[in-house]
Amino acid sequence: MSSSAFRTVPTSADVVIIGGGVMGASIAFHLAEAGVHNIVVVERDDLGRGSSGKPIGGIRAQFSDPLNIELGNRSLRAYQEFPHRPGADIKLDTVGYLFLLTSEQQAADFETSVGIQNSLGVPSRMIGPAEAQKLCPYITTDGLVAAAYSPTDGHCRPGLVVNGYAQAAARAGVTIATHTAVTGIDTAGGQVVGVHTSQGRIACGTVICAAGAWSAQLGAMAGVSLPVRPVRRQLAFTAPLTPAAPRIPFTIDFSSSAYFHNSDDGLLFGLADPDEKDGFDTTWTPEWLDLFRTVARDRAPALADMRTVDGWAGLYEITPDHNALIGRSGELPNFLYAAGFSGHGFLQAPAVGEVVRDLYLEREPFTDISPLSADRFRHGAEIRPEAHVV
Repeated sequence: MSSSAFRTVPTSADVVIIGGGVMGASIAFHLAEAGVHNIVVVERDDLGRGSSGKPIGGIRAQFSDPLNIELGNRSLRAYQEFPHRPGADIKLDTVGYLFLLTSEQQAADFETSVGIQNSLGVPSRMIGPAEAQKLCPYITTDGLVAAAYSPTDGHCRPGLVVNGYAQAAARAGVTIATHTAVTGIDTAGGQVVGVHTSQGRIACGTVICAAGAWSAQLGAMAGVSLPVRPVRRQLAFTAPLTPAAPRIPFTIDFSSSAYFHNSDDGLLFGLADPDEKDGFDTTWTPEWLDLFRTVARDRAPALADMRTVDGWAGLYEITPDHNALIGRSGELPNFLYAAGFSGHGFLQAPAVGEVVRDLYLEREPFTDISPLSADRFRHGAEIRPEAHVV
């Protein structure tokens, strides 16, 4: 979609969506499908180059918070239907998600979550170490207490999802302005009235911030507090494996956050560095792999010595309680936002596109997302800690 760059943006629009990642593309698609006209998506780079640029995106409904379960499960169904609506192959692989649990407390917590998931239609279940090893032959059962598995989870390709949504939106008349940076937001009389870009000003009726890790800065331009901070996450790819790797679930060692799964002709490794400082740096540092290999020696020994050939770094957009910010600004009612997904944005993007569409059209979304208002941090309301954060 990089060829879709518009050198000039329209001088006015009904809706300006800031951010051309999976969230902005999903919102644009859902609005256009609902008959909303005069939509402009503004993206400072090519589409999907921010946090959506990761090579493989996990999709799951295994969460502890009912709202996250609902967003994940509805999105899973949308990804299954993606070849028909909006109509694109996203290389969906429904391999399941396997959480490896190494303490009785973890097992008890996950058992509680599985009960909530089951009540909301998610077919997750608790399994023993032996069944976990059958599903993922790489792991050792030493020190493993239990595992949680959901067969309908899996992974697909974020780039294909972004392009699928964006192309369908463009066919419906959405203007997609790539290589266009937002430089300011005008407000007057308690409303947003315009967006300044590197290609000119757009007078607008509504702004929707879907700028991922950069959302705090975008919110600040309009005087809206969006407490999002960027944190680098890194991953690596193995050399092609001979014989080929078995087809395994998206496997996560919950204690360490180390994860691995199939990727083309090898495996992909990932892990959150607990000492990573906030920042926008996306330089890949191969030394990071030592952290993964240390964990792998105990949990999946064969992985510890696999040769890697490439790596990638991207940004998580973290909020204080690791839950998203979705809603409408109290101060500026025509400023909407969907950001701060803390690593869960890709897997929730189809459902969030629906929710933001409904907020814009002032109709009731399929679930109550008021608890995800950015105002929750100001009002001292109870925050919603999400236990299944990876």
